[in-house]
Amino acid sequence: MKAREKSVQDLEAMARRMRRCALGLALSAGNNGAHVGSGLSIIEIMAVLYGGILNIDPDNPAWEGRDRFILSKGHGTLGFYPALMEAGLITREELATFEQNGGILPGQPVMNINKGIECSTGSLGHGLSLGIGLALAGKQRGSDYRVFVLMGDGECNEGSVWEACMAAKHFRLSNLVVILDANDMQSDGARCDIMSADYEAVWKGFGWDVLVVDGHNVKNLYETMSLENPPDSPRVIIARTVKGKGVSFMENRPEWHHNRLTREQYDAAMRELPP
Repeated sequence: MKAREKSVQDLEAMARRMRRCALGLALSAGNNGAHVGSGLSIIEIMAVLYGGILNIDPDNPAWEGRDRFILSKGHGTLGFYPALMEAGLITREELATFEQNGGILPGQPVMNINKGIECSTGSLGHGLSLGIGLALAGKQRGSDYRVFVLMGDGECNEGSVWEACMAAKHFRLSNLVVILDANDMQSDGARCDIMSADYEAVWKGFGWDVLVVDGHNVKNLYETMSLENPPDSPRVIIARTVKGKGVSFMENRPEWHHNRLTREQYDAAMRELPP
């Protein structure tokens, strides 16, 4: 069963709520800071996944037949946790514990299957390997669940990513989908100034099925994610996004990879966002 399958208009409204929610979480984190830019760039991706794509059951989150999602770019929790709440996997009260002592939702995800968190992530370059393990296990058991892994384009500087790419093609993991948050920024600045590559050509070179989509266009995301993989082939969806999307003074600004949001900045940002 797909949890709360929604229309495109519903998914767009969900994304708007999630973006406003993410800023509220960033404000509440206070001096702990939060990866605001990285969370805002994946909002539409997460809304589409949890609103209409993932085959999950919020009443039975450990259901063996569920689709698996891995947030490989673990610093994107401001986009992840609001999606879990919208899907009914965590409560609003639990969401309010973000980065709080004793809370269940730290700044990077910690495995909690009963809350929809499949594994602990944050060490970049490891999420795809975890996803391959889950996808391979599903194949061997004859299960029909799919595995989705959300990665950052800066994360692809890690050599472990490309070892995993080879393995996924070798094992013909047609139940594996990578979504690449291609915002062309990373913690230290623009990707082109740090370690650049033609990712579309590179993933194709490893034998993957490659699709490119506007990562903020809900309709295009939904249509693309709904497609079945070709036989015997993993797929990567390169989602072109904007770091800090929706807030003018955050967009494409590396300092908002990890920055403290003040009340004044929060109020200014909220005035820019549609209700």
